[in-house]
Amino acid sequence: MKIIYKWLSVLFLVLCTQAFAQNTATPQSDFWVAKDFRFHTGEVMPSMNMGYTTLGNPSGEPVVILHGTTGTGIGMLNAAFGGELFGPGQPLDANKYFIILPDSIGTGKSSKPSDGLKAKFPKYNYDDMVLAQYRLLTEGLKLKHVRMILGNSMGGMHTWLWGIYYPEFMDILVPMASTPSEMSGRNWMMRRLVIDSIRNDPEWMNGNYVKQPRSLQFASVFYATGTSGGNQALQRLAPTRAKADQLLDQRLNAKFDGDANDQLYQWDSSRDFNPFDKVQQIKATVLAINSADDERNPPELKIMELALAKIPHSRLLLIPASDQTAGHGTTGQAKWWKNEVGSLIQSAPRLK
Repeated sequence: MKIIYKWLSVLFLVLCTQAFAQNTATPQSDFWVAKDFRFHTGEVMPSMNMGYTTLGNPSGEPVVILHGTTGTGIGMLNAAFGGELFGPGQPLDANKYFIILPDSIGTGKSSKPSDGLKAKFPKYNYDDMVLAQYRLLTEGLKLKHVRMILGNSMGGMHTWLWGIYYPEFMDILVPMASTPSEMSGRNWMMRRLVIDSIRNDPEWMNGNYVKQPRSLQFASVFYATGTSGGNQALQRLAPTRAKADQLLDQRLNAKFDGDANDQLYQWDSSRDFNPFDKVQQIKATVLAINSADDERNPPELKIMELALAKIPHSRLLLIPASDQTAGHGTTGQAKWWKNEVGSLIQSAPRLK
């Protein structure tokens, strides 16, 4: 299995690389071992892997990119995201910046339940994930400061925590598709439905399954349909019942390679996220980016404005909804915001 996984990783790396312009730096993937990693629960893992992918020369100015739930660092090199950012002359040109894309705990080359511990893996949360990223950057890659941390979805939520826990480590924070407030409302209710669907499936067997529980793909498609895609865009794609059924059947029958324990842990790790009362500790320049049709972070709640009012150098870029945006998935398309980020990284003041 390790040989197959390694081959698939190499193949994916090649496919991702093809998304870039011809002269873009070649991605390099590796992992670093964090010794005696202590989780917020008090549990200690003697050796924990932290996977990561880099682009560009380590002498370039560091920029950290954080992925979403169940994603990976290398997954951010897709055409719609990395293909718009890291090529020659693009806003985060890898010939100028040293791009670092960590795998969060539970995904990619980082330690995760499916490595062997299954449901005995420590019940990590976002604090643990950010601490692991910090140790990777400071101990593993020997960095003392980075120009920018940009994260999407879960990565955006991590970005808020980075600014709170390590306020002088970066000049710029770009949290996207996220709100710096307690996990609540539709966002948490839908996540709990995914979690409970897996845990209540007899095929899960308390995490000791011999084949992937069938509930995993169904719950994942249900959650994605209910909390991403955008109303106008979904109506454009599925303007009739027949076309809606066709689209849903495609998603339910598509190849699905996720692991139930890994994904259950990923969704559950957001359970105690609640940075609202601490955002005033942020010192970096903040550009928060959300879309007006984001189902998980609805702008009409006005939580973002209350949070940003506590941060001196901050503003919100709210992408207008249309039949071309994709709800929560909009910020995964860099075309909507890349120019704003490009201008910011050129102009934002430096903390060090």
